[in-house]
Amino acid sequence: MMRILLFLATNVAVMIIISILFSLLGLNSYVSAQGLNLGSLLMVSAVIGVTGSVISLAMSKTMAKNSMGVQIIKQPQNQTEKWLIDIVTKQAQQAGIGMPEVGIFQAPVANAFATGMNKNSALVAVSTGLLQSMTPDEVEAVVGHEITHVANGDMITMALMQGVLNTFVYFFASIIGYVVDRALSDDNERSGVGMGYYMTQMIAQLALGFLASMLVCWFSRYREFHADAGGANLAGREKMIGALRALQRGHEAEELPGQFAAFGINGGGIQKLFMTHPPIEERIAALQNAK
Repeated sequence: MMRILLFLATNVAVMIIISILFSLLGLNSYVSAQGLNLGSLLMVSAVIGVTGSVISLAMSKTMAKNSMGVQIIKQPQNQTEKWLIDIVTKQAQQAGIGMPEVGIFQAPVANAFATGMNKNSALVAVSTGLLQSMTPDEVEAVVGHEITHVANGDMITMALMQGVLNTFVYFFASIIGYVVDRALSDDNERSGVGMGYYMTQMIAQLALGFLASMLVCWFSRYREFHADAGGANLAGREKMIGALRALQRGHEAEELPGQFAAFGINGGGIQKLFMTHPPIEERIAALQNAK
């Protein structure tokens, strides 16, 4: 879950910065007194949208390391670190990817994530809470789940999807901004746009981006089932189910907020639309019913 939140947050920030730069540099010239040039607007939207997504993906490892305080294991200092390196090495070879960086970060809750722009230079990190609260078999399954995300190229696919969504968010936000600016203007014959356009366009970007995030969350939930299946293949089905049950017990015992879920959260109703992970019960059932 953490990799999704970091990616989305970075993407929003980059999009806003690029939008401001385009405005300051006068690159919004597709807006004219005669109306919007939709073809030019779509091209500019694509440049802004895809650029924002690619930059977010490129920054994903650095952002994760800095925001989570991940300590990369360069030389194992104890048996646990050596064991973790061995597990990641073994599973990376099984999955056919390059050896990821392996790290540990301080957190009392069970948490783990994988991120990176390239599946052959990714990062896999686990929390101290996960190492302390789960059995070796369960940790192995969690690592297998994250390795599968890397092998499946889920972050790259998500970046492409986010780029398309960014494009249309900026496109429609610009149209909304233009319409509102014209409606508020006393001089409909003037050239260019006024402050109303920029303010409305920015607000519309945030609102439409919020709606677009539902699609990103849907894709994330869909990919979680595949990552669970991959974790089961790498570590064993019972180990994967055991890891999910351990997470479930942890949530029930500690009533952890959704944002601290390791790689599974619960929820219902409209909340489910913004969940990055399916309910744990559904994931366990999917593994049990798999042939």
